[in-house]
Amino acid sequence: MQKVTLRTSQRQEMVNLLEDVQSVVSESGVEEGMCFVYCPHTTGGLVVNSYMDPNTPKDITFEMDRLVPTRVDFFHINDTPSDAAAHVKASLVGISQTFIVSEGKLQLGHSQGILFAEFDGPRDRHVMVKVVAG
Repeated sequence: MQKVTLRTSQRQEMVNLLEDVQSVVSESGVEEGMCFVYCPHTTGGLVVNSYMDPNTPKDITFEMDRLVPTRVDFFHINDTPSDAAAHVKASLVGISQTFIVSEGKLQLGHSQGILFAEFDGPRDRHVMVKVVAG
């Protein structure tokens, strides 16, 4: 298992991890198998979507804010309103993704990327990547 580290620079943003995850796959030497990507954070998640159009992550973040606005009436009051909203957003997008590896490469659509979704930054973050032959 490998750790991919990143530093987010905004309260909310999406960081493309495709090259980092593909690098882990390549270094593993696995030609055919599966790749598991896991986010151990409660205010961040993993999204698979287009990375080619820089407005796609903006649209996703904008809509997440519309669905789960930062507000002061969350039940878990020990967190800031932004942190509480981030917990809900992370629950909606999820914390793991699974990919097929074939011929040593992640099998994704031509415009798909693996995006780390930051909902309460900026922070130092990491994701875990496990590649299994099979």
